[in-house]
Amino acid sequence: MKTILVPVGSSKNAKSHLQYAVDFAKAFGAKLYVVQIYNVYTKAGTMIKVDHIIERESRAFLDEHIASVDTKGVEVITKTFKGKLIDTIEKVCDALEVDLIILEPRTNSVKDEVYLGQTSGKIVKQTQIPALVVPEGYVYKPIGKILLAIKSAIVKKERVLYPLSAIKNQFKAVVNLLLVKTAYHVEEDFELNEELKSIVSETVIAEKPTTFQAVLEHYKSNNPDLLCVVRRKRGFFKKLWENNVILKKDFHSTQIPVLILSGLK
Repeated sequence: MKTILVPVGSSKNAKSHLQYAVDFAKAFGAKLYVVQIYNVYTKAGTMIKVDHIIERESRAFLDEHIASVDTKGVEVITKTFKGKLIDTIEKVCDALEVDLIILEPRTNSVKDEVYLGQTSGKIVKQTQIPALVVPEGYVYKPIGKILLAIKSAIVKKERVLYPLSAIKNQFKAVVNLLLVKTAYHVEEDFELNEELKSIVSETVIAEKPTTFQAVLEHYKSNNPDLLCVVRRKRGFFKKLWENNVILKKDFHSTQIPVLILSGLK
């Protein structure tokens, strides 16, 4: 884990979130990019060019933001980018060879009932960048126990398990696997390859209609420090990924970080 990216919004949790990201990056000896993405919409015929004004204000905001936390010797680099959120995030992560993006659940939402707001929701739903969603106000602590919840252990993509493996190795964490047996499973879904076997300490098979329901049932008995899930077009947390905004009442794990891997296949 060499390069971590943190998009910055205007939430009241921004300082706490950045401090967590700094502490997390320090544990890995990673470089931390703190970025703000803006877009400018002007009416036809407008003569004033506001790009440079917004960029200057954005840079000043980021510098002040960084100065408000203890960077603890971590290399923190601030950058501003103009463009559409998803396209820009993907290009930036590719150019900077980002290993992980650390997200606030709600970068701009002021509604207490919201768990994952529009900005974070779009990044989680519309990109394949490995993401760590950190609860509001969460204070960094080493990760001792991880619950990995999937309905198929088939892994076809290279390095897709890297973020999970890196976190496990760095913290010497125990990874418990929750394999969810649905009505559509095939035997191959439960065959762990050598890479996954080397990561997992214990495997539990649960028969449930969805991975989401299985997590709700087994979450408390595992009491993990980190929940790890996988993006699938029509898979895990299906109803949650339908909209960019996710409500707390629909997602019961709002007290620990959630690591979201790109699709395994």
